[in-house]
Amino acid sequence: MDSAIVLDNSVVMAWCFEDESNQYADQVLDSLQHVRAIVPSIWPLEVGNVLVVAERKERLKRTDCLRFLDLLSRLPIDIEQEGPDRLMREVYLLARDTGLSTYDASYLDLAMRKGLPLATLDKALAEAARDLNVELFQTDLT
Repeated sequence: MDSAIVLDNSVVMAWCFEDESNQYADQVLDSLQHVRAIVPSIWPLEVGNVLVVAERKERLKRTDCLRFLDLLSRLPIDIEQEGPDRLMREVYLLARDTGLSTYDASYLDLAMRKGLPLATLDKALAEAARDLNVELFQTDLT
């Protein structure tokens, strides 16, 4: 696996919820047979938060959440560790300049730093990526 992508949590969570499933997300998942994914250090907290909220709202059961976490642990997803200075300054400035949340800006920042395409379903994040000439991950659908 020589190539890599930055994987936004919007795509990951589409794998979790049947009503959010779509072909782009499915094709990104299929591509992980050939490419590895890189995510920012906040990603595990984002995934966990979505699952906790879904369980509290009775959208998922605990067993569903644990099964999904097990699936994620078997995928080629690398977590990029970043220092707090970078997160607090650089990601903040990028979020401020693009109008994104700091969470979304962390994915964009990672794609920019690594020179990798970004896989996202988030329209605002995709628009910010295009504005900054960051490549969006293409599938057969795009």
